[in-house]
Amino acid sequence: MNKKLVAALLLVVVPALASAQIGAERESLEEETLRHFQALLRFDTSDPPGVERPAAEYVRDVLEAEGIAVEMYWNDENRPNVVARLNGSGAKLPLLMMGHTDTVNVDPDKWTHGPFSGTVDGDHVYSRGTVDDKDNVVASMMVMLELKRRGIELDRDVIFLAESGEEGSTQFGIEFMVNEHFDAIEAEFCLAEAGSVTRVGGEVAYASIETVEKIPYRVELVASGVAGHGSVPLKSNPVARLSKAVAAIADWRSPLRLNETTSTYFERLAAISPPERAAIYLKVLDPATISEADEWFLDNEPRHSSMLRSSLSPTIIDAGYRINVIPSDAKGSVDLRALPDENIEDFLDEIRRVIDDPTVDVSLGHRNTRPPGEARLDTVAFRTIESNISKHYDTVTLPMMQTGATDMAYLRNRGVECYGIGPAFDIEDGPLGYGAHSDQERILVEELHRFVRFNLDVVIDLAGAASADGP
Repeated sequence: MNKKLVAALLLVVVPALASAQIGAERESLEEETLRHFQALLRFDTSDPPGVERPAAEYVRDVLEAEGIAVEMYWNDENRPNVVARLNGSGAKLPLLMMGHTDTVNVDPDKWTHGPFSGTVDGDHVYSRGTVDDKDNVVASMMVMLELKRRGIELDRDVIFLAESGEEGSTQFGIEFMVNEHFDAIEAEFCLAEAGSVTRVGGEVAYASIETVEKIPYRVELVASGVAGHGSVPLKSNPVARLSKAVAAIADWRSPLRLNETTSTYFERLAAISPPERAAIYLKVLDPATISEADEWFLDNEPRHSSMLRSSLSPTIIDAGYRINVIPSDAKGSVDLRALPDENIEDFLDEIRRVIDDPTVDVSLGHRNTRPPGEARLDTVAFRTIESNISKHYDTVTLPMMQTGATDMAYLRNRGVECYGIGPAFDIEDGPLGYGAHSDQERILVEELHRFVRFNLDVVIDLAGAASADGP
């Protein structure tokens, strides 16, 4: 055969064979990912009671079957934490991946598919935990498997923590691990939940990396007075006084304040928004116009208003026990989400000033709160995540302050730079009731697989022997 013809055929055949092999490997990875994902979703790990052991043992068994070192830690045998580690050269400090195996509770009557069925219907997987947080659990598990199978040389140890108790029972999960076994998970960088990629009309619009979060507190209000017969109105009526206190708190606009994350967030959000909306976001960056932007947010984008201040939401009122009795006290609870640098005692004094009623006691109640901490934007980890968002999603990255709470706070407080990431979701899903903690929950199958590929590339870029250098 003519040598030129052979060379020409090789130029066609070899790339085709390589492409076919890559396609087969990708298909195999996706099949395995979905199989493990469905298996994890089918464990009812509702918290409470949070019996995560079957899910934890599943993760342990899958990893150990590939020769990956695994340890389990617990202070309640039904609520173990799984820690797996792939050893690197030690040239760089470790990288931690984290996901929680517990979920919030469900109302089964509101689910089209079984809430723990892991049902694939059309383009979605339906189940509690699909986006909070067994997507991160399975993605991290698949990264560990792929690193091991491919024999990737590492400059960092890569650690995977499948934790229990994130949904309000951190004494079994991250608090226990940080306080009792920090050496097993200590790392320079951490990847966990709370970020996302937002799709609008099926197209990716932007991505977010969670770098800081507000801190939850419970503010208790107790109005006291003299009990009496309901037929005789009293000026000291505790129910009336509590009502006025709650209304004053709801109407109060606490001070507005930006940090590195929120400043960058609104600046980048303005750059990708239509002109009218961009003008509003840019007003946030100017002290002279930030209040004007906040006024618009309160009516149109309340989440953005919450990102600018320590927020207060009255949520519980407990008063009285029969219609004809004025009670001697009335109690209320307020959900305080504080900016990470807020002085809480000073803030409570401000609440007392706003209420302006000495018969109403203001104090902190018991709550599963979080310590303060913030991840920097000028790290190799942030740049690597941002680069891979561009590679996999072809979109801009917004650093974000979470208005809720995550377990990353405990690690940030110990000096670990933690970054919240997540798969792509359709913004239309929220109003339809398919979000995290909603009546139903689902994830696009294709986006689960893209999230796994994204995670794998981030970890290889950060921890691989040829990974980036510098802080």
